[in-house]
Amino acid sequence: MPDDPSATAWRDLRLSIDGMQLRRWRGDDLDALLRHADDAQVVRGLSERFPHPYTRADGEAFLSGRVVDLDHPLLAIEIDGEACGSIAVRPGRGERTHVAELGYWLGRRHWGQGRMTRIVATYLDWAVPALGLLRIETSVLDSNPASARVLEKNGFVREGIRRGALRKHGRLHDLHLFGRIQAP
Repeated sequence: MPDDPSATAWRDLRLSIDGMQLRRWRGDDLDALLRHADDAQVVRGLSERFPHPYTRADGEAFLSGRVVDLDHPLLAIEIDGEACGSIAVRPGRGERTHVAELGYWLGRRHWGQGRMTRIVATYLDWAVPALGLLRIETSVLDSNPASARVLEKNGFVREGIRRGALRKHGRLHDLHLFGRIQAP
């Protein structure tokens, strides 16, 4: 999708929040990415798309765009000059172009400080109008209640539960479904 004119609109995007930055991922983020992503506690709350252990090859594949489309508004979370997490929406297609799926993670060192709540708010304040979105949706593992609180503080409503939807670490987990509707 490199010819998509909207992709260039956020190529140099930088959002600031209380000393934190949201910006595009760079090749020189590899060591920081490995430091924060290769953590079993981080991965326990994420989908199976996020590998563990998180290897150098995984990081290189991610940063080169072989894992996700880096032309989408996928941003690194930078704290104290170091990339330590990520946030993105994946817009729908066809009849769902007004809908996007939200995903995010943050290195454990930065948990419990209210940072992710502010990051989600700032990111969506930019992404919703920039992409013409009316609905944001996401799912949260039952083992990640902190993420559910982040969403609720950002106006998301719990819309349902997909019971036993995911097998992780040898047991079935429920996925809690969340959505947020924007006024048109």
